[in-house]
Amino acid sequence: MNTKYKINPPANETIKSYVIGTPERVELKIALDKLYHSQKDIPLIIDGKEIFTNITEECIIPHEKGHVLARYHKATEKELKMAIDASLKAKERWEATSWYQRAAIFNKAANLISGKYRALLNAATMLGQSKTAYQAEIDSSCELIDFLRFNTHFMGEIYNVQPDSTVDAWNRLEYRPLEGFVLAISPFNFTAIGGNLCTAPAMMGNTVVWKPASTAVYSNYIFMKILMEAGIPDGVINFVPSSGSLISEVCVESKDLAGIHFTGSTNVFQNLWKKVSDNISTYKTYPRLVGETGGKDFIFADNTANIDELSTGIIRGAFEYQGQKCSAASRAYIPNSIWPSLREKLIDAVSKIKMGNVSEFDTFVGAVIDESSYTKNMKYINRAHSSSDAEVIAGGSGTDKVGYFVQPTIIQALKPDYETMTEELFGPVITIYVYEDEALDETLDLCDTTSVYGLTGAIFSNNRYNIEHMLYKLRNSAGNFYINDKPTGAVVGQQPFGGARASGTNDKAGSHLNLLRWVSPRTIKENLYPPTSFEYPYMSNHQAEKAKSSGKSDLGLDFMSL
Repeated sequence: MNTKYKINPPANETIKSYVIGTPERVELKIALDKLYHSQKDIPLIIDGKEIFTNITEECIIPHEKGHVLARYHKATEKELKMAIDASLKAKERWEATSWYQRAAIFNKAANLISGKYRALLNAATMLGQSKTAYQAEIDSSCELIDFLRFNTHFMGEIYNVQPDSTVDAWNRLEYRPLEGFVLAISPFNFTAIGGNLCTAPAMMGNTVVWKPASTAVYSNYIFMKILMEAGIPDGVINFVPSSGSLISEVCVESKDLAGIHFTGSTNVFQNLWKKVSDNISTYKTYPRLVGETGGKDFIFADNTANIDELSTGIIRGAFEYQGQKCSAASRAYIPNSIWPSLREKLIDAVSKIKMGNVSEFDTFVGAVIDESSYTKNMKYINRAHSSSDAEVIAGGSGTDKVGYFVQPTIIQALKPDYETMTEELFGPVITIYVYEDEALDETLDLCDTTSVYGLTGAIFSNNRYNIEHMLYKLRNSAGNFYINDKPTGAVVGQQPFGGARASGTNDKAGSHLNLLRWVSPRTIKENLYPPTSFEYPYMSNHQAEKAKSSGKSDLGLDFMSL
């Protein structure tokens, strides 16, 4: 126990290529086939025990909507209260566990994903969330592994930050977990985010009630089982798929709520915030609210931008994972002088994109996540087709006969405030506004003020003065800012992720900043030389001094008269 442990800075997990002939490609194909031809009954996991409520919903394949991968059981009010009780019961022993023992569990989980469960978790993400092999690899393998390894390293660094002491006193800072339980509410679009939302608070000694997105239960359940194999104690993380309204009613109204770790829509997060506000007088402590929400992320180019680089940034930024990344490019501002050449390249690129089954490794775009997403995106695309203020220049169609397929679509807006320039669609649609070259500053102002969001943004330029100017003008428009790169693909430990405005609390997942939100520091001062009298030195010999004084100062002034 009398040892100071250190976790060395980790390296980011290497991305596997999955090219023909590689062992990872073979292993992934085997895992895809195995999962496709089996059907899992997914329980709740509360206090380490599997619970079947017999209130079930289906996990389907978005690109093959008639195929059921699994059925998952949903928590009722009874099970949610059980999960809260289990987290509170586990709390005392878990928070008393040495930080390096906690770190060992999460590092083991990272090793399990890096090794024997890599293909399984990637396959589950591909089938359940319609990600291509590459998109699954950078998400459910690399990013999730990085979250686990880097966060344990950051945890050790945080605990080592201590205040100064003096010769008379020893000062210490104790990083206590929050008082109560943390509610983790995770989205469908990243398996890694689900894993981070529940594990980041747990690393810092908190216990967690985890509600995964209904459309990501499949992969999230596999990760939960990996955590259990890695040795997570019973009750530390409780896995409870449920309805959002019930979660709000039971968990958010609990007096023991200590925090919410959230990624999802802006509207849902704002409603949670209001619910917390309504119940603020009932909580034992003010809950920590950490949220990453929506985005209307931009690409802004000037007339020095390289056309090939810009075209690639737009295509990858807007259409990878069907535009269902919080960071996906969904609006762009392009100068008139380079637009004709860029337009031609974009139309040609879209015509070459293969959309379809992600199990076929030449697919670039899969299906959007569900019927609701399909309907919303097609509504906006169809309105653009008939609008006098916009023109669909590439893509613009969709089909839901087999799966929820929305063709990658490029819209040219003739007005800078056209609806698809301002509203979040969360699909493979990008809208481009063409501006006059001399109107650079006015258009930068448009870019900054058009959207309520502030998550990611990118600029393309080869003029260093313009780059500096655009960085300044757009300083509040994006929490993650990219120069000559697409606005997606933040890497743990390299680009801490998060934005402000309507995009969230900007607590930077993938850095020590996020972990600090899950502790409540206690300052401890130990006095090495405690005083033995209440009197201070300046008080000594006062009576003798008074006897010598006649009320007059050395300057002859009567202070009593003043």
